[in-house]
Amino acid sequence: MDRIILFTMAAMVVGFSAGGHAEELRVGIARDMPSVTVETENGPVEIRRIQDTEHEITGDFAKTSRACPPFCIQPMMPAEGVTTIGELELIDMLRDPEAVVVDSRTVDWYQGGSIPGAISLPYTQVGDRLTELGCEPDFDGWDCENAKRVALFCNGLWCGQSPTAIRAMIAAGYPVERIFYYRGGMQSWRVLGLTVTE
Repeated sequence: MDRIILFTMAAMVVGFSAGGHAEELRVGIARDMPSVTVETENGPVEIRRIQDTEHEITGDFAKTSRACPPFCIQPMMPAEGVTTIGELELIDMLRDPEAVVVDSRTVDWYQGGSIPGAISLPYTQVGDRLTELGCEPDFDGWDCENAKRVALFCNGLWCGQSPTAIRAMIAAGYPVERIFYYRGGMQSWRVLGLTVTE
């Protein structure tokens, strides 16, 4: 009888893994969030952490010291009234169809890997492309009465691209209370082993 139970349990385990069903994630995002699926322009993408507990970050994002300027440590708040957020708050915004997550890095960085669900809006172009964030052009510049909640990020704590974009948005009339800053950016996202677009 014990052998039958043991064989049945083993068959169930093999069946689940072979059929691609419910893989148990050893490294979750949060205690009650093993992974999350977000909508992207290419369809749904599951965000999860790398499951290899020996994984280490390499390449550009592993560098600790870069010349300042231009790679100076950014302030916690890039402009008065902007809310700085972490990964869990960013994931909430990725899941919110009314919010927009913006990768404000230059296109070459975006193409090298980004956060699933983020749109590319380089910091050098944000002042001309506010229509993508719910603003409308008017005679005086921009009417941002219907501006969306937006979170911006760039390469990390030492990257000034998203703070520059945020200040340009505010100067154009974007409501500061609708702007969020993911200060950790791609460096923190990668350090945590979270899914990156190809």
